[in-house]
Amino acid sequence: MKPSRRAGGAAARLVSACSLLAAAALLAACGEGDKPASQVAAKVNDEEISVHQINYVMQRQPGLKPEQAEVRSREILERLIDQELAVQKAQELKLDRDPRAVQAIEAARREILSRLYFERASEGSGKPSPEEVRRYYESKPALFAQRRIYNLQEVAVDVPADGVPALRERLEKAPSFDAFVAQLKAENVRHTVNQVSRAAEQLPMELLESIHGMKPGQAMLVPLPGGGAQAVMLAGFRDSPVGEAQARPAIEQFLANDRRRQVVEQDLKAMREQASIEYVGKFAQAGATADAAGQPAPAASAEAPKKPATDDAAVIQKGIQGLK
Repeated sequence: MKPSRRAGGAAARLVSACSLLAAAALLAACGEGDKPASQVAAKVNDEEISVHQINYVMQRQPGLKPEQAEVRSREILERLIDQELAVQKAQELKLDRDPRAVQAIEAARREILSRLYFERASEGSGKPSPEEVRRYYESKPALFAQRRIYNLQEVAVDVPADGVPALRERLEKAPSFDAFVAQLKAENVRHTVNQVSRAAEQLPMELLESIHGMKPGQAMLVPLPGGGAQAVMLAGFRDSPVGEAQARPAIEQFLANDRRRQVVEQDLKAMREQASIEYVGKFAQAGATADAAGQPAPAASAEAPKKPATDDAAVIQKGIQGLK
């Protein structure tokens, strides 16, 4: 029997509710007890959903406008009700004793506690001084004082890692970028062509410095992390500088994040030096290699929060875009 569209929609909504609100449910479960009637948003059988649970989820949605709060809170409540119904049914079926559930709950608990610790450890990292902001501004002219909007032609080429040097040589020897693309097409080399316009802060910092120094018509080849390579040709650009006063909020946020990262790394390094860590089984060899090199082993500290490399660029990008 095929499920009805209504049932399918409810299931999809339930999956969305569980993924979005798992953290809220985990924390709410730690604070069960009598709640004032005014703090109860809904009752689902014998269980209550509190206003605090709704507020917790709303706080995790930055950018929510005041006029949207009322509608959004009702949407969140409905999703919490769906979640509560699913939890009650799961408990009835004793799914909370399923090894997968026990493992997932424990993993979530460890993740939450480790993140809270590192957040607290970095609270005293301090705010960057005006001089630090100025130095950073002056050290990145391509990002601020000489900021540009670049028109680029990008060609992603499906090529093995050992074929990248030959592809770079071909690009350098081609009479023009169009001729380079024509050669790829004539030889049936898999590739895709894309015309894009990117602001300076939308480019990786290591790539920005190179493109900033190029003239229209010049091209470069960039190996891609997942395999293959991308040929990038500068078709043109327009100047769009950002003054120090305008850039200050974004720079302050970036420097503050970087300072917190350094505090966390130093704290984690000190804890590792004081702890007794023994690698066992198949991880023993990797641990020995890491110890010899003076670096953490690849499998270590799975729960420690790691900031994606793009976070700081995203902070600056968001900050600058907010000025426009």
